[in-house]
Amino acid sequence: MIEEISDGARANHELARALAVRVVGWARAVGAAEPILEALHGAVERLQFALGEGHVCLPLAALEASPVAVSALRARLLASGVVGLAGGDASAPDRPLVLDGADRLYLRRHFERESRLARALLRIARPLPASADPATVRECLGRFFDTPNDDPVDWQRLAVALALERGLAVISGGPGTGKTTTVAALLGCLLTLAPDLRIALAAPTGKAAARLLEAIGQRGAKFPEALRARLPDEARTLHRLLGAGPQAGDYRHHAGNPLPLDVLVVDEASMLDLSLAARLVEALPAHARLILLGDQDQLAAVEAGAVFAAVSADPSLAPPTVERLAQCTAAPAWAIQPPPARAPTPLAGSVVWLTRSYRFARDSGIGKLATGIREGHADALLGWLAQHDDVNVRWLDDDAAQPGEAARQRMEAGYAAYVTAVREHAGDPEPVFAAFESFRVLCAIRGGGRGVEAINGWLERCLRAQLGGSAAGASREEADSRWFAGRALIVRRNDSLLRLFNGDIGICLPGEDGALQAVFRDGSGGWRRLAIARLPDHETAFAMTVHKSQGSEFRDVLVLLPGQPARVVSRELLYTAVTRATSSVTLVAAASVLDAACRTPGERRSGLIDRMRECAVQSLPVRTEQLEV
Repeated sequence: MIEEISDGARANHELARALAVRVVGWARAVGAAEPILEALHGAVERLQFALGEGHVCLPLAALEASPVAVSALRARLLASGVVGLAGGDASAPDRPLVLDGADRLYLRRHFERESRLARALLRIARPLPASADPATVRECLGRFFDTPNDDPVDWQRLAVALALERGLAVISGGPGTGKTTTVAALLGCLLTLAPDLRIALAAPTGKAAARLLEAIGQRGAKFPEALRARLPDEARTLHRLLGAGPQAGDYRHHAGNPLPLDVLVVDEASMLDLSLAARLVEALPAHARLILLGDQDQLAAVEAGAVFAAVSADPSLAPPTVERLAQCTAAPAWAIQPPPARAPTPLAGSVVWLTRSYRFARDSGIGKLATGIREGHADALLGWLAQHDDVNVRWLDDDAAQPGEAARQRMEAGYAAYVTAVREHAGDPEPVFAAFESFRVLCAIRGGGRGVEAINGWLERCLRAQLGGSAAGASREEADSRWFAGRALIVRRNDSLLRLFNGDIGICLPGEDGALQAVFRDGSGGWRRLAIARLPDHETAFAMTVHKSQGSEFRDVLVLLPGQPARVVSRELLYTAVTRATSSVTLVAAASVLDAACRTPGERRSGLIDRMRECAVQSLPVRTEQLEV
């Protein structure tokens, strides 16, 4: 199995060494003995490695094989003078590390952030007074849902009925399961029962926010005019919603200045990392409802944490809740049987899993592919791919260091309509963006011959040759560089002054004077144009990582995996990649790589579920001061 050592991984290794040296120096200064310092150094290095891979903490069992050795390591760490025990001396301000009751080692700030998030989630998830009697709820649901299907339980209706009586609603489902249809109906019911509610829509990326607004707008078009006028007319990225400033961690909205809203809907919540989730819940007013939409089978956030996986883990329902839902939805109580929980949590009663896909029939090509990956049926999936003959799912068995000729031809063909759109409509961004958003190459890694950087370089050369280079009015610097009309780019760093955020997509097109400009959607149906010299950190976007593709969907997708199995190519990554497509998927990968991916579930180490359980048992008071970053 190969492992790519990226610039980010090297930087994380250097950071781990530096952190270990600093913490050991601290422990030495308070009198820790050499054997303790040696154990501490190794543990801190490994902890920082884990943080760089998206984990929030490090189980001591990952360092020692036997319970006896774990016990000995625990004793040494607690004797170091720099490790506090959760529930004991962890509150001491001079302890930068925390060890919890399950022998998980944390940086102190991450433990406190996780604890605060747990308390806030339990506060938000409070049962609310019944908004209406069951008959009224039933009548309200009938306004916003079509005739029930043949299933004894319509889980979309049930999700709305449940959300009407909870401060927190967590709706998890794969592509096409009706999450936005459900939330549109929920907003319709809420506004019917309380017309003056202030509702906000948000998502981690601009693309996801735009899709959420579009989906709710399409569904809301069927609402009565008076109700339709009360629906939100914009959706923002979470950073824009919170008022991100130019400095990292600087937000206009926080506990001391909460968001001016009554209901917040967050789509693509699986992309929420621990820090952003904590910031978000802290900025909510005490009375506000929070509705989280996501897919628990997708990749977790790029940064540390897997918040949505924890909050959506338990869809179980207590008998009184089942009885109430039966009355509100006219479903038989015996049929309201949620799937088994992945882990019991105190958020049970606020969670619904939607499992029926209306986009893909279960026996369709993409539907079968996604199901096989999600369930980890590697042998059956490979057998099906080898025998499958369907234009919607193609497999190119390719393990070369660089993608072979068939894969290159497919990539070039995928962008043919885009090249035509740039040639014929360079003055009109709408058809150009529509063509660009119909196809994408998704890579698992950044480096190497099958990574984003190499594939973008090849596609740049290929498409620039077809498009004839840069615009006629381009400067010498532009003409001599990689800039050309039709170059697509993705922003890599937030710039609040320019109102551009990580993940925003732009396309270089000529302005009225012929000079190249970067054109972006403005989030309200219009366009923003920037001189290319003003752009924040960015890169070409003909190919993008699977992580960057979250929150987006494309008609056709080509998924390019490394030539050999790699740890980063997990079941969740492969599932996320193929479910970005709405029409067709081309898999470019060796059989051994697909097999390993299906058999490798991703794991994010976290204690959020335990923190919620502890808070539920202890009934801890909610702290309202601002979160320290």
